[in-house]
Amino acid sequence: MQKPNYIPLAVLLVLAVIAILPQFMGVPTQIVTEGLNTGDMAWMLIATALVLLMTPGLAYFYGGMVNNKNVISTMLQSFIAMGVISVLWVVCGFSLAFGESIGGFIGNPATFFMFNGVVDGKPWSLASTIPLVLFAFFQLKFAVITPALVTGSMAERINFRSYVLFMVLFCIFVYAPLAHWTWHPDGFLFKRGVLDFAGGTVVHMSAGWAALAGALYLKRRRAHVEANIAPPANIPFVLLGTGLLWFGWFGFNAGSAVGASSLSAIALATTHTAAAAAGLAWVLFDAAKGKKVSALGFCIGAVVGLVAITPAAGFVTVPSAIFIGTIAAITSNFLAHLRTKSTLDDTLDVFPCHGVGGMVGMLMTGIFASKGINAAVTVEGLAFGETGLFIEHLIALVVVSAFAFGMSYLVLKVTDLILPLRVSEEDEKVGLDVSQHDEFLIEA
Repeated sequence: MQKPNYIPLAVLLVLAVIAILPQFMGVPTQIVTEGLNTGDMAWMLIATALVLLMTPGLAYFYGGMVNNKNVISTMLQSFIAMGVISVLWVVCGFSLAFGESIGGFIGNPATFFMFNGVVDGKPWSLASTIPLVLFAFFQLKFAVITPALVTGSMAERINFRSYVLFMVLFCIFVYAPLAHWTWHPDGFLFKRGVLDFAGGTVVHMSAGWAALAGALYLKRRRAHVEANIAPPANIPFVLLGTGLLWFGWFGFNAGSAVGASSLSAIALATTHTAAAAAGLAWVLFDAAKGKKVSALGFCIGAVVGLVAITPAAGFVTVPSAIFIGTIAAITSNFLAHLRTKSTLDDTLDVFPCHGVGGMVGMLMTGIFASKGINAAVTVEGLAFGETGLFIEHLIALVVVSAFAFGMSYLVLKVTDLILPLRVSEEDEKVGLDVSQHDEFLIEA
């Protein structure tokens, strides 16, 4: 007889307590409406929904690239993030990222604990025309997709329960501090003038470095050689995932203007242009190396372009976006190729694509950021003859990289001490769909 597992029951009990307690606290007395703009609110409601769509898009993108024994488990790792991180964000995540600053490094967890003071709170200082609750939920979607991005590096060998615990710890100890540093007016990177329009450092660099830490910690799959030889499970899934990501990314980047404005239109334009240029650059670079043009190559390249333009979207011109997308795609393609010749088993090349793409975008922001595009740029980029912004971005790149990698590795170690991170060799051989979830694909 199977031994009962009391952990799910304990989690259900915690969720029940969480659901009941707020009924006796923080009931709104009067919802703030002064200064709100209905046009901005309408656009941000749409943008918030678009960003959430990116997580199912990521599920298809990743699910199509893994072995057919691990499609469901890989996709579920993205979907479960929508549940786990959403609850955590309401409890304390939003407070840690955007609560009252503690030394510029982290928010006070009590500021918006259990969303107390969010529904009836004053609008966020940098998003003054939309309700605070809308801003909070827009930011939630960024927090949801970030740990889901990390899963690509540990696919086909990570224990599902351990992954859920890792997600929680990652959000608290890696994502929330980086969001506070970068986007809170009192965050120490924000005060140094570091520009990150929509998450190059907070989302993509943090996910990329965590992915590298995960690949190093979990080591290679047992069937590493066979897995690399086996074709992706479903290329149409990858194409569908890319389309959903590209579509949702307009909310991700253009929504980060936090209003229906000319700046949001510029961010939309640079986002699309960078993705298009990067997709072309990836397949052309492959062709120059003697490879055939592939659907997989264009899709990966387009996503790299979307990653790279993210920190720069609202600070650079549309022609600059072509350059950024092209350079990011070539750099990531080259490093992904080098990775295949190493012993590093980053299953879906998360670090070369998201980590490196985010770093390229951050440096390019330091080069091409212009006051003419965004008045928030107080010091222009290197291309305009000023060095201050580029130097700050170099410093931030080193600091964020060291923090994201080091803290992620520590979180992985702590997780492994509580729940083993790797599945058994037998479970890996059977495939995680069956061994972790008792589900499987029915092949035609």
